[in-house]
Amino acid sequence: MKNFIFENPTRIIFGKDTENQVGEEVSKYGKKILLHYGGGSIKKSGLYDKVIKSLKEHNIDFVELSGVVPNPRLSLVKEGIKICKEKKIDFILAVGGGSVIDSAKAIGIGAVYDKDVWDFYSGVARVEKTIPVGVVLTIPAAGSESSSSSVITNEDGWYKRSALAIIMRPKFAILNPELTYTLPFYQTACGIADMFSHVMERYFTNEQHVDFTDELCEATFRTIIKHGRKLVENPNDYNSRAEIMLASTIAHNGLLGVGRVEDWASHGIEHELSAIYDIAHGAGLAIVFPAWMKYVYKHDIDRFAKFSKNVFGVKGYDKEEIALKGIDALKEFYNYLGLKTSLKEVNITDEHFDEMAKKATINRKLGNFVPLDTSDVYNIYVLSK
Repeated sequence: MKNFIFENPTRIIFGKDTENQVGEEVSKYGKKILLHYGGGSIKKSGLYDKVIKSLKEHNIDFVELSGVVPNPRLSLVKEGIKICKEKKIDFILAVGGGSVIDSAKAIGIGAVYDKDVWDFYSGVARVEKTIPVGVVLTIPAAGSESSSSSVITNEDGWYKRSALAIIMRPKFAILNPELTYTLPFYQTACGIADMFSHVMERYFTNEQHVDFTDELCEATFRTIIKHGRKLVENPNDYNSRAEIMLASTIAHNGLLGVGRVEDWASHGIEHELSAIYDIAHGAGLAIVFPAWMKYVYKHDIDRFAKFSKNVFGVKGYDKEEIALKGIDALKEFYNYLGLKTSLKEVNITDEHFDEMAKKATINRKLGNFVPLDTSDVYNIYVLSK
């Protein structure tokens, strides 16, 4: 087990009606805020009115910036930065899912930086300060509500990259599972694939003697599978919504990765897909991750067999057969949720395979479990067909 420091200061406020506490929480950090959200869904659901009411009750002045889309765009981030600087914003409230939260984080670090915010995403600069961010979560998926990362798409070249810093963790996150009832099930399914992938990026490690976090990861996998299946049958099951929402947060708050060397190759591979084709991130991961698994499983058949046995209950004696059956079981789970597991099924051809592979590996190899070069990434795209 590696040495580690685990620090997560995000205050989690979980349960029914907790969105009504947003004004009280915001008032601890600022009085002039940027209210950041996506389209009209929070207005249709009534959440917008609840948030506005709570902010007004606590005499909080706010400026609105809507328009966040899946795979959030750098252009809107820059618009938010301009607003924050001109209006002297002292807090950013993100109401939405991971895309809204990632956009809010980008605005926060860019608003206190004199140069181009993309510097943080291209590796030119390191994040050292930010306008604080708070969250009302509507989509359990990305785990951005208590993570230290943000992923943004730059329309100039369609690069999708991440920035990372402890200071980017939100000050608070309000999680009411009832707010997810109005989601189209496809979004719920994509979220489940996303959170499952966050655990897999940590689970597939070369680090030895990580029994405790192995067990935590496996329990998180099983919980997601159990309650993901239940939500197919009853999308309004509060208890399953609550389990999935909490699992999503734990999957990406850093706890499951302590003492481990994490991988993150599959995310890098998928980012190129969603940057060019604008496919939902979770939908892309449901395609890419099984292909990555088939490409690398022989590197550590024991770990893949353990995953298959402890997560999906695969039985047998031949480790390779068990490992492969576990990968098939994962694909079957995604299919049960209504997700596709090949590029052909989402009408993506091999037209950009070479371009995406080169972009994914500019000045780097991807991943730590098995470091991947450009040809490896290309081959994984081929396996994804």
